[in-house]
Amino acid sequence: MTRARRELVDIETTPYYHCICRCVRRAFLCGKDSFTGKSYEHRKPWILKRIRFLQSIFSVELCAYAIMSNHYHLVVRLNDQAANGWSEEEVMRRWDRLFSLPLLVANYGAGRTITRAEQEKAQAIIATWRERLSDLSWFMRSLNEDLARRANAEDGCKGRFWEGRYKSQALLDEAAVLTCMSYVDLNPVRAGMVDTPENADFTSIQQRINECTKGASATAPNKPHLTPLKSPTRDRHRNAFSFTSKDYLELVDWSGRAIRDEKRGAISSSLPPILKRLKLDPEHYLQHVRKGGRGYHIAALGRVDRLREAAERLGRRFLKGYSQSKRLYLVREV
Repeated sequence: MTRARRELVDIETTPYYHCICRCVRRAFLCGKDSFTGKSYEHRKPWILKRIRFLQSIFSVELCAYAIMSNHYHLVVRLNDQAANGWSEEEVMRRWDRLFSLPLLVANYGAGRTITRAEQEKAQAIIATWRERLSDLSWFMRSLNEDLARRANAEDGCKGRFWEGRYKSQALLDEAAVLTCMSYVDLNPVRAGMVDTPENADFTSIQQRINECTKGASATAPNKPHLTPLKSPTRDRHRNAFSFTSKDYLELVDWSGRAIRDEKRGAISSSLPPILKRLKLDPEHYLQHVRKGGRGYHIAALGRVDRLREAAERLGRRFLKGYSQSKRLYLVREV
């Protein structure tokens, strides 16, 4: 049974989530339609430009992304601490960039409210907006509705553009975040579109490589801001990642080569050190990254003990994903 998003997303459990959106139509979202011969590649920059715009409004950080032909992937971090530090004026300013302010709140912001009841009502509305500006569903809604309207206008049609609400997966520890980011960044390699990650356009791995080799100036104005990979991290959440750009790029490069190698057999002994440090099983890590979206129908990814904690916090008996977690982690229980 489909569950409400509020039952699946809990910042206290984890601020990290993997989101997937897929187009409902036979025609591609961003690729080339082999039936009509029409290309929709020009829509890919729409998505990145919209994400960057929304980053200036929402307190949502971007860890990884990949824009494919008929779907896209995001790995995001919800930063409610930053939103809680905004003044009421800042919350109103940000909300006003997406939605018009109701007269009551506009008057409150201008100091024109008269009664105490009006002030309290305006403050309650602003408090709701503050929560929404670090909310995953509101972020994804603001992204997908804009893309659907633009695509429908271009196609001269009406109706649903996405096959349904976005799919999300909670990432419960540092190793889960790392594994999922690698999976997202290696989408074009796994699909056979490119041979190396640095050639994968419209992915965060290509953007990170350019930023590492050419500096921050290599980031185009319309590309989103990526969460820096630093160690130690300033994030106080217990599953915050603390791997560096060097760690991550080394792992993705190794993973990409293993995915493209069609030979079966023993895995190379020259493993990236981060796999050992995070206690990830190299063979099952590669299987997880290599097998595509089939493994990402699970509700959450993390050590078994973290899955049990998350299920208890969400008031559920279990979260789908125990089998994958037992295979992926060298340490089963804590």
